[in-house]
Amino acid sequence: MSTFNQPSVSSFQPSIRTLMGPGPSDVHPRILSALARPTIGHLDPEFVAMMDDVKVLLQYAMQTNNQLTIPVSAPGSAGMECCFVNLVEAGDKVIVCQNGVFGGRMKENVERLGATAIMVQDDWGKAVDVAKVEQALNDNPDAKIVAFVHAETSTGASSDAKAICELAHKHDCLTIVDAVTSLGGSELRVDDWGIDAIYSGSQKCLSCVPGISPVSFSEKAVETVKNRKTPVQSWFLDLNLVMGYWGGNAKRAYHHTAPVNALYALHESLVMLANEGLENSWARHKHNHMALRAGLEAMGLSFVVDEADRLPQLNSVTIPEGVADEAAVRSRLLNEYNLEIGAGLGALAGKVWRIGLMGHSSRAENILLCLAALESVLSDMGAKINTGVALAAAQKALNK
Repeated sequence: MSTFNQPSVSSFQPSIRTLMGPGPSDVHPRILSALARPTIGHLDPEFVAMMDDVKVLLQYAMQTNNQLTIPVSAPGSAGMECCFVNLVEAGDKVIVCQNGVFGGRMKENVERLGATAIMVQDDWGKAVDVAKVEQALNDNPDAKIVAFVHAETSTGASSDAKAICELAHKHDCLTIVDAVTSLGGSELRVDDWGIDAIYSGSQKCLSCVPGISPVSFSEKAVETVKNRKTPVQSWFLDLNLVMGYWGGNAKRAYHHTAPVNALYALHESLVMLANEGLENSWARHKHNHMALRAGLEAMGLSFVVDEADRLPQLNSVTIPEGVADEAAVRSRLLNEYNLEIGAGLGALAGKVWRIGLMGHSSRAENILLCLAALESVLSDMGAKINTGVALAAAQKALNK
């Protein structure tokens, strides 16, 4: 029997951090406050009414009229799996575009389902090459789905979702799109671009707590789910069952106990997004990116992604000359300034830092803190950077 020293047991009190990594982002106080509202039952009429509000607000955030637009009760990785397990069956052929870590996760989903992944590979930091997608579709006329990442979190590269979806539809393919980092932070138009299945996360540009994954499915995708030859491998993520709980005005069928308070938080974050205005949110992220960019470039740091393909909310910057231990820089930022930035992943591990400007983290004071802290630590560690110029450059951009 395990024992513990009772007097040492106490509540967990985390440090107050400024989150400027690849996620989660800073959670707005209004959203934290929403979490503390009284818990009610997940089939309570008041909660069911709020569920309907969440659906409408998500439709606005995603710019879609899809009826099957819901929050999956789990993080973005479960949203990804929800799309794949419902649309892919054993023996299917899926074209998967990979230009970073998360395209690789799509491939894993396809293969675990007994399907074949036809890979379209691009260099990390580059957008998906539309011409390569077209070639893959021409070479594989029996492909069923094209899957790609709209906003690659591992690199900060954005791909042309509209062009890829148009190509897929010309070849009678459905599309699955990862929008975990783009939703709320940069232009995303599900209906106009012809996206059939899309998933995102609550913890990035929506300024919400982690643990919820908004998804949306087109009518064609829903028909595909309903007409599967085999049962969906995941019981929990089977949309044929989940639709009974997140359906329209009909009586809700119990499926699982929804994360009630977390959905309060998502609702509040979506209300805030609607109040700000979707396009205003996109513009804010872009404006703040330009200020961070001005400061970093004045300091002498460079970006991995070409400007035309660069996400404003996720900035991959090269580690400057003279930094022998990039992890030590991040550690000092965290311990001395309570500031979190992200490391590189995969092929970019040890080569870049990922600086997030997502949701509530995308604020002028965060930009200035990040630049000042980074300059202080880097100069103290002997990195070859320009000092005394970053803050002025950023402030000039903020004032535009």
